[in-house]
Amino acid sequence: MHFEAFSFGSIRIDGVTYQHDVVIDHGQVRKRKKKPSKAFREAFGHTPLSMAEAIPWKCRRLVIGTGTGALPVMDEVKHEAERQQVELVILPTAEAIARLKEQPDETNAILHVTC
Repeated sequence: MHFEAFSFGSIRIDGVTYQHDVVIDHGQVRKRKKKPSKAFREAFGHTPLSMAEAIPWKCRRLVIGTGTGALPVMDEVKHEAERQQVELVILPTAEAIARLKEQPDETNAILHVTC
């Protein structure tokens, strides 16, 4: 997987530009479907990452890119990672991409590309 560019509102992976949050699951890129988490928006001031979403748990490490740091990750997600013995790495998206480049094996990701 080759990360070519990242800027506010877009990310380019393997020659394809995405203008939305993405989920990387075993090398496959798809749009993050955050609608199930919108019910928690009011409590966080931003749509958080919640267990209501399709999180790619079948990995050794899950990297979550939080944009500039604004994406909240609910405690239930952190607890589930611990329960499943998945290393959870939560970083601003630019740093998360750098981590993915360094350690791509057995790593899935959720990358927030705005805020």
